[in-house]
Amino acid sequence: MPPRTAGAARPGADRGGPAAPGRRLVAGLPLVGGARYPLCPMPDRRGKRQSPYTTDRQIAGAFEGETVSRRRFMTGVAHGAAGIATAAFGLPALAFALGPVFERTQAHWAAIGRPEEFSPDTYTPKVFTQTPGVGQVGKTTVYVRARKAEFDPPSSGQFIAVSSRCAHLGCPVRYVDAAQRFVCPCHGGVYDFLGKVTGGPPPRPLDRFTTRVRNGMVEVGPRFSVNYQLKAFSPRDPGESVDGIGQYLYPARFSTAPKK
Repeated sequence: MPPRTAGAARPGADRGGPAAPGRRLVAGLPLVGGARYPLCPMPDRRGKRQSPYTTDRQIAGAFEGETVSRRRFMTGVAHGAAGIATAAFGLPALAFALGPVFERTQAHWAAIGRPEEFSPDTYTPKVFTQTPGVGQVGKTTVYVRARKAEFDPPSSGQFIAVSSRCAHLGCPVRYVDAAQRFVCPCHGGVYDFLGKVTGGPPPRPLDRFTTRVRNGMVEVGPRFSVNYQLKAFSPRDPGESVDGIGQYLYPARFSTAPKK
């Protein structure tokens, strides 16, 4: 092999550096990692900005200097008018439906008699005004007895006041002293001495009223519902259960006055 003269270029070498084995270099290309490779330009992905003027966008009937077409303007006006009309009808209806849910009524107490009028062995019916200001329709009948220590817990108070409205559909029940049962003549609902269901379709025991003694008189106050363990719940409407999943299907209403 003939000797290489000084200054002679090495075969395969380039001005950019030594050539990699088996790789052909192209003169005049950018140097990348010691070798020259062609670089592809990055495409410009930014879209061309559309002109805000309707004449530039070639919209039919456009005016010089106009940025909103008449069709788009009228469409916006129609949508706005439809929204205002919907709100005018919908918001009052929604407020009428949801307003009572957030309304709190003041607790009303009514005197029904002296303590000596009530026995622990039987119920005495009393009529009182449950909802004042509405006349005779605001009155209701309540069955009252004194607390019986053998099955009434101390938390029940000195007197037990049981509602006369059936827990099925709200029909009036009556107390039969001979059988010590509350009987609903409408759909055959039967309750025992404590107001628990013993027959028929009612989903829960009879509701009760809070009681207290003030100035020598027995007073009844807000109504509340009970489950089969006689645990107190906020008042429910007829047909609504308070046991199991029923307490979640029929939650408490905010219109209920707080128990005192």
